[in-house]
Amino acid sequence: MDWSHIVELHGPTVWRISRRLLTNESDAADCFQQTFVSALELLRREPVANWGALLNRLAHARALDRLRQRQRQSKRQAVIPDEGIADRSAASPPQAAEAREFAQQLREALADLDPRQGQVFCLACLECFSYDEIADQLNITVNHVGVLLNRARTFLRARLAAHEPTTTASRRKE
Repeated sequence: MDWSHIVELHGPTVWRISRRLLTNESDAADCFQQTFVSALELLRREPVANWGALLNRLAHARALDRLRQRQRQSKRQAVIPDEGIADRSAASPPQAAEAREFAQQLREALADLDPRQGQVFCLACLECFSYDEIADQLNITVNHVGVLLNRARTFLRARLAAHEPTTTASRRKE
């Protein structure tokens, strides 16, 4: 087992997943490490047929776990909000602030999702995997993928309904 080759080959994907969901460098680094430690523990129990799929699934699971942990901690103590990466595509500072606020609300909502729904949502919507690819990675049916994704979207839609960014049409009327 050439572990350094596995880390070299799949590390950038694991880092991208961790960084995208967590936005905080230190949390992403912890998630990166936890992903590979979890993979090593799984390898000790059974052989791994598809390293990419396993590491992708573990990275999403560990990142969502960290989001949940962050949310529990924030309820116990006052936390200075993480600024994250500014949205460079926004035309103005208010739009960039809205984008950051919405991204934070999405992260918080993802943390409240059922773990399996969260994995399916991240794979489908953030990683652009097909239903077949998700079903293969999670060892579930394609139909179950659709059900979990629908439930996740319904939950997120309800949670994020309060956040309505200002549209250019409503700005023109003012």
